[in-house]
Amino acid sequence: MTGAINLPSGGGKPLAGWRVLVPRGGPWGDGVAAALRARGATPIVAPLINFAPTDDQPALEAALAKLAAGGFDWLTVTSATTVDVLSSYGAVIPEETKVAAVGETTAAALLAAGYHVDIVPAEDNSAQGLLEEWEAATGGVTPLRILALRSAIAKQVLSLGLARAGHHVEAVVAYRTVGVPVASKVAADVRAGRVNAVLVTSGSVAEQVQQQLGPIPESILVAAIGPQTQRDAAELGLRVDVVARERTAESLIDAVVTAATANA
Repeated sequence: MTGAINLPSGGGKPLAGWRVLVPRGGPWGDGVAAALRARGATPIVAPLINFAPTDDQPALEAALAKLAAGGFDWLTVTSATTVDVLSSYGAVIPEETKVAAVGETTAAALLAAGYHVDIVPAEDNSAQGLLEEWEAATGGVTPLRILALRSAIAKQVLSLGLARAGHHVEAVVAYRTVGVPVASKVAADVRAGRVNAVLVTSGSVAEQVQQQLGPIPESILVAAIGPQTQRDAAELGLRVDVVARERTAESLIDAVVTAATANA
């Protein structure tokens, strides 16, 4: 960062006095808000994105029917939102069909929904990370029949990479991501520097932050949940100051705390 951040001191509460923008609502936003409060911060929950049904529901329904009938060797799931879609459709994943989850958050959502998980990237919790570990995790068996569920705007890093490796991949859109207008007071507070940090949890969130709130004042810490989100933000012209070590909410908050204590 080129600008200085004024960090309130807080003893055992490293984020005491901080106002942190949380860009997603629902259970995730509630959990992050609680974790921030535990560290002394005041969370501002302002959902910038929401999720809408796919434009091609027949294609999704056909893919899920094929999945239930055992038509795929593997299912790849790249977000907890995809798990919500699976649950809403009452999707059945046969025991013999293996499931690859991108990230611990997605894996936890699958387990909570009653599904099984066979692979989670050990190093890089991203589509690229899963792709890099795929051959070792699957024993190098080729070709495999793979269903890749994704959002409408997701880059097809995983499905294209698996196809190039010789697998039969059906990439199907499970949902669309849409922007949500932020409250005018929140936008005014960000532009006036009355917020200490903004959390960026995906490329779609980065897009909304830049479009609705940018340019972000230099005095505000911008924290990205992982390297891919950092790269997406850079392409959009959004500055990122710190990056979480892991693609989890806890790691993202830790990155903010580290920045706070380093500059206190």
